[in-house]
Amino acid sequence: MQSEPETVCNVAISFDRCKITSVTCSCGNKDIFYCAHVVALSLYRIRKPDQVKLHLPISETLFQMNRDQLQKFVQYLITVHHTEVLPTAQKLADEILSQNSEINQVHGAPDPTAGASIDDENCWHLDEEQVQEQVKLFLSQGGYHGSGKQLNLLFAKVREMLKMRDSNGARMLTLITEQFMADPRLSLWRQQGTTMTDKYRQLWDELGALWMCIVLNPHCKLEQKSSWLKQLKKWNSVDVCPWEDGNHGNELPSLTNALPQGANANQENLGQCKSLEYQHLPAHKFLEEGESYLTLAVEVALIGLGQQRIMPDGLYAQEKVCRNEEQLISKLQEIELDDTLVKIFRKQAVFLLEGGPYSGLGEVIHRESVPMHTFAKYLFTCLLPHDAELAYKSALRAMRLLVLESTAPSGDLSRPHHIASVVPNRYPRWFTLSHIESQQCELASTMLTAAKGDVRRLETVLESIQKNIHSSSHIFKLAQDAFKIATLMDSLPDITLLKVSLELGLQTVLTTALSLPSKS
Repeated sequence: MQSEPETVCNVAISFDRCKITSVTCSCGNKDIFYCAHVVALSLYRIRKPDQVKLHLPISETLFQMNRDQLQKFVQYLITVHHTEVLPTAQKLADEILSQNSEINQVHGAPDPTAGASIDDENCWHLDEEQVQEQVKLFLSQGGYHGSGKQLNLLFAKVREMLKMRDSNGARMLTLITEQFMADPRLSLWRQQGTTMTDKYRQLWDELGALWMCIVLNPHCKLEQKSSWLKQLKKWNSVDVCPWEDGNHGNELPSLTNALPQGANANQENLGQCKSLEYQHLPAHKFLEEGESYLTLAVEVALIGLGQQRIMPDGLYAQEKVCRNEEQLISKLQEIELDDTLVKIFRKQAVFLLEGGPYSGLGEVIHRESVPMHTFAKYLFTCLLPHDAELAYKSALRAMRLLVLESTAPSGDLSRPHHIASVVPNRYPRWFTLSHIESQQCELASTMLTAAKGDVRRLETVLESIQKNIHSSSHIFKLAQDAFKIATLMDSLPDITLLKVSLELGLQTVLTTALSLPSKS
């Protein structure tokens, strides 16, 4: 500003293979990110490279000097900076003149202007002390004054580093994690038996997600991963380290507002997203011809969504299972399917149906396996125009909800690729059960709509509904859906669908009647 006096700052920046490896500035500002003066000098160097004179390493320049030039160079250097360097110069002179000194035992001399060896690791400059201080400050503010936003900016910075394959990403995340672990509120919450706030728990979720990105990085060396594993185990062994499941309180908040409901929820969200155009970029060095980063990303997403996993115990973790699944499906819905991607969908659907213990759509699953209703509904709508038989087979397999069954199928225990479904004598606490049942109902309704006019498929879907859906309210809803679909104004009534509606209505009546108390 005009009222402020102009200040001149002395800035020094060191480069190594296109990376800023160290910075100093006389402005005295302390922050995680570079000050404005360092940024200005960096931009000046980038935009006007000809204005910044390049020099050979000082060792090369000294090598070209004769004895008189070397003596003149040293004496002028001491004269200009005699108060700063004279004591050091005298000390070095004494050591050099001593035959037995340590300095004479080393060949050559260090040269800070020569840069690192080609085999040495080069990292972007990171002020570790400032990272720790900033995170500690943000955490001490308890989510106020925009501290949560600042922490998310730090997480975004780590993601950017990982994207650029900057080794400082893991260093920075380590510093952030150490400050999270040192937060005194963790001990306080544990002593009081209270749960952490939702905003704070979301920050821990992001912390865990970033660590997964790091340990799954295929470009990392084995010794790096071993080191991170050791560090993660050390943090996990600390008493105050929060559990992913959180504390299991007796209060059960309503999940109706927390989780999307209804048949159009993602859009038995997408509309708010910015429209993106995904393209096939060729992926080199892969086995099969025609693969791209897009096909690989879609295939990995389908593998993850279809993987069999046990429902976690805690309320927060169960909410996160549903939320993460729906967010990933929402991202997939942004992609327009072409012939190449349809081929991927068909291949993965077959793998999931024929899979063993790794597949949530396998023939035999654990009683407490996370249901596949939401994923199967998406898979069904994608496959239906291209392979109706496979679409129905996948959706019908996903209709099961074994946690509500009194007994679960034990499977063929002689087949090692099947999970032995040993059902414990307890009723699991599935806090998201109402949401899961609604997704089961949406899946069934989607199949009924698609099967209109196909007697065989309608009968198969009806059998699945009667076998797998246990909620009378959802059966009644499906009876209503079937009636609406059967009597659409633009077509003749579908007799088979009307029969389905009638049978489901009768089942609702019988189920409700059996649940009423009998009078003597």
